Amino acid sequence: MTQVNHFIEIHGLKKTYQSGDTKVDAIKQMDFSIDDEEFITIMGQSGSGKSTLLSIMGALNHPTQGKVLVDSLDLYSLTTEQRADFRSEYIGFIFQSFQLIPYLTVLENVKLPMAVTGWTKKLKDRMAFEVIDRVGLGDRAHRLPDQLSGGEQERVAIARAIVNKPPIILADEPTGNLDSKTACDIMMLLQSLNKDGHTVIVVTHNPGVEAYADRTIRVRDGECYA
Repeated sequence: MTQVNHFIEIHGLKKTYQSGDTKVDAIKQMDFSIDDEEFITIMGQSGSGKSTLLSIMGALNHPTQGKVLVDSLDLYSLTTEQRADFRSEYIGFIFQSFQLIPYLTVLENVKLPMAVTGWTKKLKDRMAFEVIDRVGLGDRAHRLPDQLSGGEQERVAIARAIVNKPPIILADEPTGNLDSKTACDIMMLLQSLNKDGHTVIVVTHNPGVEAYADRTIRVRDGECYA
């Protein structure tokens, strides 16, 4: 029988945190796979382990046990420097709190992931303006984050996540702080990025987000049900 290699594979994943004499299993046992260009929601209540899972998949948080394979690459067999290179090449993060730099303009925030590329300023500007236009903020490129609405800040975070054209977009509760109309707009934007070839993985507790995805992985008490 031919073995099928999936784009992302999670095998025997476990994550335990130590707090004094107490051990907390944030992830007890998880096994699943995701194919290239899938749109996946990871659904679960607060404290279920889904954000921990996202950080491990993004090469930010070393698991206690198990393997994470991306494009056949074993992430946690890499050195710290190699994992940093992997994140730069493969991953676009969209954080729940946006994490925009308040004293930088939209353009400058979006250009941040390109700081280590060695590309020319002209190329960086062109690529940044392209994604700023793509997320519908072409007329706000020179504004500061506090001059934008919550939905517009989310769009800046998305533009920053995709400016290096990473194959994987990881989004942590991207609609958590938005009204329903703006949340719908953001999910449709992520859906269009998925159609352009990005693998999109969205962590959420909002059942309404499921409708935009190809498939949902449910997380409860540190375990998943794909």
